[in-house]
Amino acid sequence: MDEKKQNKSKLLKSLSFWIFLIMAAVLISSYISGREEIDEISYSAFRAHLQEGRIDSVEISEEEIEGMYVDRDGQAITFKAIRVEDPDLVKDLREQGVEFKGAVSTTWLHTLAFSFGPILLFILLWLFILNSMKRGGRDAMKFGRSRARMHVKKAKEEITFNDVAGLDETKEELQEIVEYLKRPEKFTALGAKIPKGVLLYGPPGTGKTLLTKAIAGEAEVPFFSTSGSEFVEMFVGVGASRIRDLFDKGRRSAPCIIFIDELDAVGRSRFSGLGGGHDEREQTLNQILKELDGFDSREGVILIGATNRPDVLDPALLRKGRFDRHIAVPRPNSKERQEIFELHSKAVKIAKNIKFEVLARRTPGFTGSDIANIINEAALLAARDKAKKVTMHYIEEAIDRIIAGPKKKSRVISEEEKKKIAYHESGHTLVAFKLHRTDPVHKVSILSRGTALGYTLQLPVEDRHLVSEGEILDKMAVLLSGRSAEELIFGEKTTGAQDDLRRATEMAYKLVAEYGMSDELGAVTFQRDRENIFLGKELAQGSEYSQKTAELIDRGAKNIIEKCHEKAADILKKNRKKLETLAKELIKREEIEADEISKIINGTGKKKPAAKRKPRAKKKKAGTDEKRKDKKSS
Repeated sequence: MDEKKQNKSKLLKSLSFWIFLIMAAVLISSYISGREEIDEISYSAFRAHLQEGRIDSVEISEEEIEGMYVDRDGQAITFKAIRVEDPDLVKDLREQGVEFKGAVSTTWLHTLAFSFGPILLFILLWLFILNSMKRGGRDAMKFGRSRARMHVKKAKEEITFNDVAGLDETKEELQEIVEYLKRPEKFTALGAKIPKGVLLYGPPGTGKTLLTKAIAGEAEVPFFSTSGSEFVEMFVGVGASRIRDLFDKGRRSAPCIIFIDELDAVGRSRFSGLGGGHDEREQTLNQILKELDGFDSREGVILIGATNRPDVLDPALLRKGRFDRHIAVPRPNSKERQEIFELHSKAVKIAKNIKFEVLARRTPGFTGSDIANIINEAALLAARDKAKKVTMHYIEEAIDRIIAGPKKKSRVISEEEKKKIAYHESGHTLVAFKLHRTDPVHKVSILSRGTALGYTLQLPVEDRHLVSEGEILDKMAVLLSGRSAEELIFGEKTTGAQDDLRRATEMAYKLVAEYGMSDELGAVTFQRDRENIFLGKELAQGSEYSQKTAELIDRGAKNIIEKCHEKAADILKKNRKKLETLAKELIKREEIEADEISKIINGTGKKKPAAKRKPRAKKKKAGTDEKRKDKKSS
């Protein structure tokens, strides 16, 4: 209702403004036209001009005669004369051929408006300026107020943990916040203090904002949401003022949740060596620190911050007593991705034969927002084809579009280039099929998508947290096998392997400089990339190794790449007939699925057995997450 009243008030103000402008325009035009220069002459002078034939036209009213005459210099002059009783006037006008007509006498209202119109217009204009100044003053006072949006409970729009698929461990940690907001006496009876601030950190799109809304929904408390960028303005002190106002609103609405998204916009580390030491952003950060120190957790106000870059936040913001609870929101694993697919599929008309476990395997490294985008893209594709339901075909096509881009049907590729692309992708596929420590090939295609002329898609069987040296070397061999196939069949190299070489080179340098897996340097790690100083790090950073060590790193990476290239070339030489058969079939069909690939290579319809794969090391909780998409593009 309040919103309707505000809209009605705005409409009335707008109409009043336009009515005022129209009235002003009419008065101004009337005044200007009335101010035209008029020669007031006597009636006898008028009769003289009439006898001389100088009168051009006249308007006769009860009191005045107005018209136009031509003087001796030939100039037209507007005149006005007081009318007297003259019965021969009309006769004389006709004899002289003067055009004449009657006019209604002006009323007192017209005379009043004409006389006092400019004064009235000035008064209205002055009142309008005063009202604008008052309103501007009120708006100026609002400038320092927080722009946080308050969300209150609505049964139909309520978000709970049931609306958040996966993230079971994260939801379990946040359940404590919900319990405190619903039953604070449970904690205060034991003298326990709930954390003042909770920091949610993780990659973009993993559901940090959704989790915060779910906490507010579960606890049934008001929820204030804002962004860190809304506190940073060009005027000094505005950000700090908005922080004070935000916390005041929170205290008045307690128990409640205050959520600041993109916290790194105002919480970035100070004293980075760039700019002044007391800018507007630092004042805002100082005010946040002061407010966190000033309010008691027993007030029932919980501050939740979200960021993608916890490493650039100021240490004072992360110490105990401020944001003292840090909760990671990681990318979902295979099981969680399956749950997310199932959750988002409820919003569209989905077919019954959808294999969600296959879709989860096809999307390693994807976040919840990525999966929501896939389902929406699939629904758009189905609607474009006028399909009644979203089938597996549309979802897989949506995944391919997001990974590699849409099909380039208009791109013209010659038969010679098509043949080279087919052998390149067949080389990837064959080597991946023969090396048992690589992920199984799901599909190979020479259909152009985005910037790629073809691609080989490999899907992991399970989520991986540790990767062995041999598995990395086999991945590098698969990457380099496209170039090896070109050299074997055509005896020359093409630019199609550019992306493969870049990725293989990155892996080689990581093996040598980060993972400590080289013969030249042994179990030592070196920092090759410095932190970006513009993200809040110090300017002064020294090199951690000498020039001679850098040469050893380069040499070690080159040796690894050469060995992997030789391995790929050796496999292709031994299986050249199978390579040619696969490439010819790929030229004919353009896309080949996993079962058909197995049939072409092994003469059977079965995929390579999982039992032949070399056993992997036991998974540990800590380690490097290597579950990235392994797409070979050329």
